[in-house]
Amino acid sequence: MTRIIAGSAGSLVLDVPDAGTRPTSDRVRESLFGALEAADALRGAAVLDLYAGSGALALEAVSRGAASADLVEKSPRAASVAQRNAGRVAKAVGADAAVRVHRSSADAFLRATSGTFDLVFLDPPYDVGETELASTLALLVPRLADGADVVIERAARSPEPTLPAGLTSTRSKRYGDTALWWATADGSATG
Repeated sequence: MTRIIAGSAGSLVLDVPDAGTRPTSDRVRESLFGALEAADALRGAAVLDLYAGSGALALEAVSRGAASADLVEKSPRAASVAQRNAGRVAKAVGADAAVRVHRSSADAFLRATSGTFDLVFLDPPYDVGETELASTLALLVPRLADGADVVIERAARSPEPTLPAGLTSTRSKRYGDTALWWATADGSATG
């Protein structure tokens, strides 16, 4: 069972797609969001969730005070689930946040959007290769606010992601089979 852990939609149960996604565990999300709250990275943030799946990461951010969230998911089934979850969370938080679901590939969304984001989650399927991930990160950089946080979730056995100019690695942490890599936009290549 996946649920919103804390905030104004805390304990709300989220649907998860029946196949093709890998929800981030409660343990990993608790640690991740504890760190984001400690850094005051959530309140008023514009959040982007690439490879959103159920949308749990972006929706947790909205529950905890993010101003907006864009959830990007290519799979029609997963995008439909994310849309239902977004509706539930939006109802729980009221008019405090704008939540949008985009049925698109990550790269197509990044090429088309003019938005700027303060916090970005990337949790691509494990079969997305390192070269493809590096290409997506390069497309992301111009869409980042200066100082934006980027969190990449991969299998613990995956190599550290190759970061393009404009992103600086800040830390990594392993949780069993899952690893999180954090990066910050340094403004050198942002739009």
